[in-house]
Amino acid sequence: MAFAGILNITIEVSASESLKDKRHVVKSILDTTRNKFNVSAAEVAHLDSRKIAGLAFASVANDGVFVNKVLNKVLHHIEANPLCEVVDTSMEMV
Repeated sequence: MAFAGILNITIEVSASESLKDKRHVVKSILDTTRNKFNVSAAEVAHLDSRKIAGLAFASVANDGVFVNKVLNKVLHHIEANPLCEVVDTSMEMV
């Protein structure tokens, strides 16, 4: 049996002065989480905002507890990033 989890995170990049500044931070977050946690990651909301970004992360495995742990690690990793602030989160297990 396969388990899937989706983590949605809204972040604020308060130091961003342009879309280019925001996308630099977002790209760094997405690339790091993909490589470090082996998850799928994408910017999915607030694409035209220069300070807010909606990010989504997905993980699939044969153990639901493992999926939950991976997505929680992703969340803690992003919360520790000094370049952004987590504004909202939601996690869904399927």
